[in-house]
Amino acid sequence: MKRMRKATAIVLAAVSIPFLVLTWLVQHMQAEPLAVPANEVLKLNLKQASAFARLALKGIQKEYPNKPGDVLNTDKDVKAPRAMHPAFYGCFDWHSSVHGHWLLVRLLRQFPNLPEKQQIRAVLTEHLTSRNLQTEADYFAQPNRRAFERTYGWAWLLKLAEELHGWDDSDGRGWSKSLQPLVNTIVAQYLAFLPKQTYPIRSGVHPNSAFGLAFALDYARAVGNEPLEKLIEERSRTYFSKDRNIPAAWEPDGTDFFSPSLMEADLMQRVLPPGEFHAWLKRFLPDLAKGEPKTLFVPATVTDRSDPQIVHLDGLNLSRAWCMRSIAAALPQDDPVREILAQSAAQHANAALRHVASGDYAGEHWLATFALYMLSMRALN
Repeated sequence: MKRMRKATAIVLAAVSIPFLVLTWLVQHMQAEPLAVPANEVLKLNLKQASAFARLALKGIQKEYPNKPGDVLNTDKDVKAPRAMHPAFYGCFDWHSSVHGHWLLVRLLRQFPNLPEKQQIRAVLTEHLTSRNLQTEADYFAQPNRRAFERTYGWAWLLKLAEELHGWDDSDGRGWSKSLQPLVNTIVAQYLAFLPKQTYPIRSGVHPNSAFGLAFALDYARAVGNEPLEKLIEERSRTYFSKDRNIPAAWEPDGTDFFSPSLMEADLMQRVLPPGEFHAWLKRFLPDLAKGEPKTLFVPATVTDRSDPQIVHLDGLNLSRAWCMRSIAAALPQDDPVREILAQSAAQHANAALRHVASGDYAGEHWLATFALYMLSMRALN
């Protein structure tokens, strides 16, 4: 019996000691500081820009595979994606095609000498014609189609319009003019829908209300659309101003590409004056100064980048990074939360950027847009 007990003790030690060592290593690896400073990781360079451009050029011209979101009213509505959506038929789905076009316009503006500039201009000129975009606008007037892409695709369409607005470029002015009928349609959709939406949608995927409001507000302010701006400000306050102690520890869900809590805070830093936002944030996420909840500050784990739902989590890491940066920038210089958010943003960016070009279309058709939007943000002072 003694020999058996001794043997059992040796076996347990052999198992537990490596386990304890592994646990120690994991804990200390997670606690190590970033190799790249927060202000360094978020700088966009020409090499990255060129890589993103190639991904978008491939995607927006790729008709299949395609995930249509169309309501079919008759047999005649059974059409190929290019026939149904002549401007935005590629990139797997409509909204990804729209923001793929935004990405290319953004890169042309930021990098005038981009190696792909001629190809970009040729493709945008082919897609963003008056005829194509009028067809896209007319689509929303068809029965049962008012809710198409609400509000995620709407928001990206207005972000594209915002990017083109005021750009001193002959092609850009032409594309902007051609886009205007669709822009007018989307603005009208917002103005008609928001007064009827009693409750916000707080999910971590496409219907998230805070995201749709934030990008639309950016557009309204950029072009001076006061009715849209005032409506969004009112809706944002109505939906979110009384929120407190959001259960962010429950994040993320398994298919999130947005953080519901951070996306809401990113919206409210646009809507509220600085002092009011600072007080609101302390009520909304009261433990940020402690780096809590922990789950909000740890980049999401992505186990299969060929799975179109699981790869959403790469997008979550990128969108968390941009939200953290913008929230931090809205806080007072001496607020310790600024540095905590900036460091976490860098961690999330580091976790995701290496996987934007994963080799699988499940992520490659859209992640570059999230990466570019995050990288385009200016560094904290």
